[in-house]
Amino acid sequence: MSQVGKPLAFIPVLAFMLLGVFWGSNFIYMKLASNLLSTTQIVFFRVLFGFLPVLIYSWLSGALAWSQLKYIGHFFVMALIATTFYYYFFVKGTSLLLSGVAGAISGSIPLFTFILAVIFLKEEKVSAQRVIGVLVGLFGVFLIARPSGQELLSTNLEGLFYIVAGSLSGGASYVYARKYISPRKILPSALTTYQLGLALLLLSVVTDYNGIGKIWTDTHASLGLVVGLGLLGTGGAYLIYYYIVDHLGAVVASSVNYIPPIVALLIGSFIVGEPIEFVDCLATAIIFFGVFLLKRRLS
Repeated sequence: MSQVGKPLAFIPVLAFMLLGVFWGSNFIYMKLASNLLSTTQIVFFRVLFGFLPVLIYSWLSGALAWSQLKYIGHFFVMALIATTFYYYFFVKGTSLLLSGVAGAISGSIPLFTFILAVIFLKEEKVSAQRVIGVLVGLFGVFLIARPSGQELLSTNLEGLFYIVAGSLSGGASYVYARKYISPRKILPSALTTYQLGLALLLLSVVTDYNGIGKIWTDTHASLGLVVGLGLLGTGGAYLIYYYIVDHLGAVVASSVNYIPPIVALLIGSFIVGEPIEFVDCLATAIIFFGVFLLKRRLS
């Protein structure tokens, strides 16, 4: 039993690292697809192929129930802020920035989550350390948004705006779920199924399908979009995240957000050959430090 149990004990840790790689590689897949498709088309494909594995898992696990549909209003809000807007802003921002830089800025999500939580959740406490953490993290965000190489300042700032907007949207979804959905005791897999499904319905209506077949002309871009960004980076990532929460706890699971920015920078620099500079790495470290101050509890 002990010899069998030891290898199995590494599975949650392996899943933790794998999730960081999946989320961190999303940015290069978005960048490749943006050369062929519009932002809305990319989001449509991502949600479509991300929805399928989550739906299958939720159906087989018995997480779905007709009685949950009475909360469809809340599910629709989550479909907007946790999926449609969140993915749209990240794809748009990544199309304007280096993929590694976009990934690095995404590490600021906990900063914006805290800011919104302070505004909308009475139980969220404010301390001097947390305020300093937010300010330090925001400094890192603005530091990484400088002009880089041949990029224009306006392009960098526009890309920064979209990534920050996506981070705000993601942060808002955590706060909304905590305030309005967590008390309903709905399984996370069920919530994700509803929000992805409703987002898919919305996107199927608003997406312009002209030229959407261009993605199949590039093998790397199409595989990256369907498999990397959709099946693994969205659907598979959600399922792995739930597994980590169950086996390692929510606090440990939340720390996986430190990995994607590093993965995105490494992919951008060493695999794609993007001109990632020392200041990009420094800014990422500053963002991490700000998040660390934000999450560290005072003794």
